[in-house]
Parts: sequence; structure tokens; C-alpha cells
Amino acid sequence: MTVHAAPIVLDFEDGIDRKVLKRLRDRFLVVNRQRWQRALSALTYRQQIVLELLPLVFHRNHPALPGYQHGNCPEGFAGYTPDDRVLGAARRHARSFHYRDKGVQKPDLDSLFLMGSPGTLGHSVTSDLDVWLCHREDLPEAGIQRLEHKADSLARWAEDYGVELHVFVFSAADWRAGRQRAEVTGENCGSAQHYLLLDEFYRTSIHLAGQYPLWWLIPVEYEHDYDRCRRQLLDCRFIRAGDYIDFGPVPEIPREELPGAGIWQLYKGIDAPWKAILKLLLIECYGVDRDTPLLAARFKQAVHHGVICADALDPYLLLYQRLELWLLTQDAPERLELVRRSLYLKAGLPLSRAGTTGGQWRTELLRSLVADWGWDSDDIAELDDRQRWRAEDVVALRRTVVAELTHSYRLLSGMAREQGTRAAISPADVSLLGRKLFAAFQRKAGKIELINPGLVPSLVEENLSFHHRSEHREQADGWLLYRDLEDPSDAFWQPVIRRAGNLTELVVWCYCNGLLSRSTRLNVRSGRTVATVHELREILEALESFLPLPLSSATGKALSRPVRPLRNLLLLNVAADPQAHLTGKGLHKLSARTDSLGFSGARENLVLTIDQITLNSWHEVSLQHYASGDTLVQCLKNVLAQAAANPGALPEIRVSSSGRGHGQATARRVRDLFADVLRHFFAGGSGPHPLRYLIEMDQRFFLLQFHGAEPSFMAVDGGSGLLEVLGQPQEEYLPVVPDRYALQDDPALRAVCQASQEGCVQVFWCTQGGRVRLWVVDEHGSFWFREAQASQPRQLLSPLLRFLERLDERRQLRQAEPLDFRTAVRCYELVCREGRWLAEVRPDLAAGLLARGLEVQAVGVQQGEGGLRFDIYCNEQEFTVQEYGDQLIPAVAHYIRSLRQSREPYPVYLSDLHLPNDLGPQLYQRDIQTSQYLRYRASLEDALNRHLQ
Repeated sequence: MTVHAAPIVLDFEDGIDRKVLKRLRDRFLVVNRQRWQRALSALTYRQQIVLELLPLVFHRNHPALPGYQHGNCPEGFAGYTPDDRVLGAARRHARSFHYRDKGVQKPDLDSLFLMGSPGTLGHSVTSDLDVWLCHREDLPEAGIQRLEHKADSLARWAEDYGVELHVFVFSAADWRAGRQRAEVTGENCGSAQHYLLLDEFYRTSIHLAGQYPLWWLIPVEYEHDYDRCRRQLLDCRFIRAGDYIDFGPVPEIPREELPGAGIWQLYKGIDAPWKAILKLLLIECYGVDRDTPLLAARFKQAVHHGVICADALDPYLLLYQRLELWLLTQDAPERLELVRRSLYLKAGLPLSRAGTTGGQWRTELLRSLVADWGWDSDDIAELDDRQRWRAEDVVALRRTVVAELTHSYRLLSGMAREQGTRAAISPADVSLLGRKLFAAFQRKAGKIELINPGLVPSLVEENLSFHHRSEHREQADGWLLYRDLEDPSDAFWQPVIRRAGNLTELVVWCYCNGLLSRSTRLNVRSGRTVATVHELREILEALESFLPLPLSSATGKALSRPVRPLRNLLLLNVAADPQAHLTGKGLHKLSARTDSLGFSGARENLVLTIDQITLNSWHEVSLQHYASGDTLVQCLKNVLAQAAANPGALPEIRVSSSGRGHGQATARRVRDLFADVLRHFFAGGSGPHPLRYLIEMDQRFFLLQFHGAEPSFMAVDGGSGLLEVLGQPQEEYLPVVPDRYALQDDPALRAVCQASQEGCVQVFWCTQGGRVRLWVVDEHGSFWFREAQASQPRQLLSPLLRFLERLDERRQLRQAEPLDFRTAVRCYELVCREGRWLAEVRPDLAAGLLARGLEVQAVGVQQGEGGLRFDIYCNEQEFTVQEYGDQLIPAVAHYIRSLRQSREPYPVYLSDLHLPNDLGPQLYQRDIQTSQYLRYRASLEDALNRHLQ
């Protein structure tokens, strides 16, 4: 029942009575005392010492008290004398403590206040204590820093009692000037909500020590003339200046402050929505309804009019009443119901378990509210039993909460854009807080939706059943999630918790949302798949290591930067058996060829499916499923794209696989492959570096490379197809880096790839079984290959080196700089030593093989649609396309045959070749690569030699 006293009316025009002012102050102190007792009663007996000692530890910097600072630490409140309760608490803390009044002439501290939810309906055991410590205006900076150190020390001391304490140190003059030492981090809110915070302070604060708020004495109707009234009270000595502290008036909330304050509440509401929803709606109400007085003004007016009952003046009750009135005028019953739920859940009082008679004041106040709302026992029990809520219930509530938070963000960000530079929050902070909102709630392809942002304590299930759709005689793939299915046949009548396209998606969703734990009993109906309960346990174990719960929110520093992947977990072959054709027969294949990407003589790829789980820097969890096509290379390409966005911080790669089908060996192979690829492309913390990474898998070759920052891959069948692709022109030097298991059947080619170097033309050869194999790696890393029957390598090397020498000479002469012989051809012989193929340099080989012979030169002529044709010169004998047309090659072959004394056929080789820059009708090349010359040379030589047979 509301307690009333006689109204107190102050008339600053006709005169003020000092006794009336004292009576008004004492009336506020009556309310203050009730709130202090309520705040104390909400703490456990052990925790109460924190609140009891706060005034004393700042009044006296004593070694026996908590937070003691060595040296000259500011201390002392004017007019403060600890009572017996405070001294008793001090002696409980330190029996040796004895209080002596020092008679401080000039106290360093003005006031101490507790503000926020303590002493209100919204206070709970998890609420923190926010304290304002106000020092005198002229306190030196060194003294302020000592007070801040003391505040930090007291916060650590309070932690030992399970109390979260935040002490904010500033002066009233700094507050009035907007110079408070607060930033938009941690528990501070900076200048983003100066007047809103002052409004909250005036209606929720509990005076602990020192000066009283001067604001108490200024009637609401004089708030617009606050400064004149303040001067009148002080100049005419109606009050002593040393008895009151002045934080200034709060007649209204400036529009430019609303966006920043609202977005700040939104930031906090993502993890703790109930209190934030109430404050967000109040900010929206303040912004829309500018005619209704603020809550602080309503509180002060009520006290002036004689209301001194703490129940009637409870800040959360006043807040609800304001929102109820506003939402009813807005015809928004759904939002009003959300406000009621938010207030009930913020209070944290389960009325259905609080008894029906007597009880604490918070219980009685809340019970009277829900009675006014028309809630019945079932409505209350539903909210009280949130620990029994199922995922479906939470999803429905989450939609409502997310819709409200999203509405608030869009409204507030729109207000910030309208206010522009006048808004009390920077665009960077708006973006930062918006990123946190969207990281928590935005839907994206593959993102795991978190359905419980602090809505209920737990969603863990005792029993979960995973059913493949083929169990229900459905043809489509996919999985269904049920609970409490003792009999699988009951699935036809039970509701489905969730559907997913693959098993991993269901398991990860259950894990991230807390449905699945080690104690959950599992059941699997695998249908056409090979999934087992043991496999689910293995996935759960991998997830617990990869993604420990609870998953914390991303830091402001991380949100201020572009999103990047932190780590990936690759789950291989979930619910799939890569050797099912053998497993079904009870067989297990053994092979000396252990590469899991080319296992056994059949070169089987044991990676069928991959589930890539990614945690990024904004703490979003996403999943991508690869089940068709070249799954491993597709996954590798996406990981490379992730890495290219931030080469200096490569994402961690973890790989897990079930035990079936050589699972552990396959996991190690994939882990090594990803590590090798990332190491080569991003060596030294930069990249992507220009190279082509060669993987041999499933009887095919894959070439990975970057085009700018975009990774791509090319699949090639067989060794001949690989050499053709490797011979294609490149815009820059691109070495070929073979994977550790690639080219095991062609170790000579592997040695060529490993020995290739930039800035030169390299010739490699080896002799095997009476045949000579030749490779040329040109200045851009393109390959040219030739194999022929020859008794000696010099039979192929001599004409080749002569051709390359002419080509290099012509290039040097075209350059403006002096001749540079450093790009001369380098020769290597491939030899096998101790089972390993090596490329050994033969530096003097070229000079010894450059013998004179028949000069056969070809000059390319571009004939438009007719393509590229050649004129050929043999020892200065000219054979032109214009003269011989299609009979050019036979004519040249006939001439060469006429020059030979022996009729025994042997091959002819071009000694020189000129190619035009426009090799194609739509292509112009300033510098034609060596490998291109060699391909045209080989084509002409083959044509000539066919006619010489």
C-alpha cells in the first residue's frame, strides 16, 4: 500500500524556507534508506560486507581495510561518520581495525552513490554493483589515478565474495562538462548516453556517503530554470554548498544522444536481452513521445507530492508503467506482452515456487503486477519452467526477441544517420555494434543459427534420435531429429525437432545450441547410410575440442575489423564408407600404396565427403558440406580463398575421421595436404605466391593456382594431359610444386619440377631403356617434353641446344640493354641415386654439343583466317608458302633428301625459328615463351621427318 506524506511545495518566486528544504531532503533520505535496506537484503550475509564497507574504505585509506593504497591516497567524505553497523563489518573483516576521526579539514571526496538495479524489482543475485565515486574538482591527476587503482583493487576484492563491482571515478564538474573518463568499452558507456544515464541515476541512485544531490531540491516545474534556482539556493544561503553535489538538470533527452545510447543497449542486449529490451523501448519512447516528463522527473515529483513508499517509487515499476501507457496508445499488444515477459524474467523470481502467503517485498510487488496483467498460474509456470523448455519453444521466443532487437537497430541507426555529426556516437561505433548484432542473428548460407541467446538456462536433451529419411521409406536424402524415441516406429507420430540435408549439420546444430552433451543418450537409424552411435560420439568429441562451449561473444577489436576465419574442422566421410563394396563382404583391403588419395593399385580416393566447420573472428559458426564432384579439391579451394583474405594469420586446420575405411590414415593425409598447400602459397606470412601446386588423386592430376586473390583448380587425366597443361603459356614465372605423393610413378618428372628455377631456360634429360627423355622448363615455368629412341642423348641434345642458343641470342639483341649471358641455357642430367632421382648440373655440356650442321630455319607468317603458315630456308634455299602452298613440307623434305649422301633415314632438326607476335588473330604477345617456340619447332620437325621416311 502506498504511503503518503503531506506534499511539499517550493515557490522560488515568493521565498523558500530552510526547514522545508531540510524536510524535503529527509524525505528523499527516507526513500533512500528503504532502497539501501532492500539492496542489502538481496545479497547473501557473506556478500553484505561489500556494500557495508564501501563508504568506509574510501573515507579512510587504512592498511587493515580492503583496497588500501600505499602513499598519499585521497580519502574522506564531508560530514560522514561510520555507524555501528559499518564499524562492525570492518571488525569482521579485520579484528585489529580501530576507527579514529582524523578531523580532515578538506575532504578529497564529495559523494558516493550506488546506482542501477540494486534495491529495485529488477535486482537479482547476478546483478552487479555500479558505484559513482565523486572527488573534488581540484584533485590532482596523481590522486585521481590512485583512486582508480583503489577502485580496481576493490573490484578484485569483491570478486572473492561473488560480487561484480564497478566503481567509476570522476568529479561533478567533469560530469557537467561532459569530460567523464569513460569510453565505449566494458561497463562504461562514454558520452553515448550522458543525459539518459543521468536520468537513470536520479531515479535509481542510493546515497551512501558525502554530499546529497542538489537536484532533489529543484521542483520539476523549475527544471527548465535549473541554474537560476541553484544559484538562488546557494547565493542566498538556503543550503550550504558543501552539503550538496550538482550533476546538473535533465529536462529532456537530446535527440542526438538517443541513437548512441540505444545502440549501446542493443550491444548489451545480444547476450542479455531482457533488461536491454526494456531500456531500448524506453529510449524509443523518449524519442517518439517528447511531451511526457522523463522517469526521473516523475520520481522526483512523486516524492515532492508525498509518496515515500519504495514500492510505488520502484524504478522498474515506473519504467513499466511508462512503457505500458505508451504501447497502449501505439496499439502494440505484442510488444507490450514482450515488455511484461522481459520485466518478469529480469526480476528472476519464479512466483509459481514462491509460496502463496507472505514473502519478500519483490515477490509481493511482482505478484501484484502479474495479477494486473491477467496472467494465470499456467502463464507464470511456463516462464518459471524455462529450464524445461524445448528447442521449439525457444525458437519461437527467439524470433520475437530478434525481431525487436532488429527493429531497434534499424530505427536507431536511421536516427544516427539523420543526426549526422551531431549524434553522440561515431559512425564507427554504430558499425561496430551493428556487426555484433548481425553476427549474432543474421541468417547466412551455411551459418549455424544459435537459438538461445540467454533466453533459457539450458536446452540439453536426455535422449536424441537421428533418423535418415530412407528409414521412413522416403527416396530423398536428409536427416530428421527426434527426442525420446524409445521405439523407432513412434517416429511417425512424433514431432520433428529439426530437418537437415546431412548428419553433420544436425549434430553441429545440436551441439552449438546445447541440446547435445556427453550425457545425452543417442539413437541412430541410418537407413541407406552407415552412420552409427559411435560415429556421433566421435564427432561430439571432435567438436568439444574444436569449439569449447559456451562460445563467448567476439571482442570489439575483432568486430572492428573485417571478418576472417580463425579455424576449420574437417570431418571426413561422415555416414559414408569409401570401401563399402568390400566392407559389405567382410573384406579389408591392404596395399603397399598407402596414399589415401590414391589407395592401392586401383588408385582409389578414400575421401568421399567433407564437412567443413568454420569459426570466424566474429564468432560465427558455419558449415559447408561437400559430397559431389571433386570434394577434397573444392574444400581446399575454399580454404585457400579464406587464407588469401588475410595471409598473415592463416586459419587453423583440424581433420577428423571415423575409424572405418582407413579413417585415421586418411585424416592424417588430408591434414598434411592442407598444411603443405598453405605453407607453399603463403610462405613467410604473405601471398598468395605465384605457383602451381600439383596433386595426384583418383587417377587424375589437379593443378591449384591463384588468379589474383582467387584460387582455382584444373583437373587433368593422365600424364600426357598433364604435360600438355604444364606447357601452356604463363603470364609470369609459375613453378610447379608437386605434392608429397604426386608423380610417384614418374619420379624423373618430379625431380624436374623440384629443380626448376626462375630467370633461365633449363634442359633436363635422362636415358631409360634405350630411349631419351627431354624436358625443357622455360623462363615462365612452362614445360616442353620430348621422348625418342636414341643411342646417345647428344643426338637429341645437340640440335636442341643449338636452337635454344639461337633463340636466346636473338632475344638479347632485341633488348636495349647490353647483352646479358646470365639467362643462358642450363643443362641437367637426371640420375637415380639410392632410389632417389636427382637433377645434376652439367655446366659444360652445351659448349661441347654445339656442332655445325644443316641450317634449317622457319619463319612464321600470320595469314588471318588461314592461320599461321611457315616459310622455310635450307642452307639459304628459300621455300615459301606463296610458291609451294600445301606442298611446302614435301618440297623441303625432297630438297633435304637430295643433300644427303646416305639413303638411310635419320631425323632433321630446325636450327632456328621466327614467330610473329600475333600468333592468333586476337592475341598479341610482345615476348613469346621458349616453350611456344619449341612446340612449333616440334610440329614442323615431325611433319618434315614423316616425309623423310
